[in-house]
Amino acid sequence: MQPQLKQVQEKLSQLTPDRLAEVDDFIDFLQQRDREWRLRRTYAQASEPSFAKLWDNDEDAVYDDL
Repeated sequence: MQPQLKQVQEKLSQLTPDRLAEVDDFIDFLQQRDREWRLRRTYAQASEPSFAKLWDNDEDAVYDDL
């Protein structure tokens, strides 16, 4: 087992049931936030080719270095 995971398990074993419930909720929150971040990133990457058609032109080249 990873040392960090073992340390976390030891800390968790000392918490009250109410605090464990809070930790569980926080873990769910972190996982949801990560899923949403990956989804936003996927959408942004998927839209890049469409935007590239609009952005990559000689008229707007002056903005490329900003």
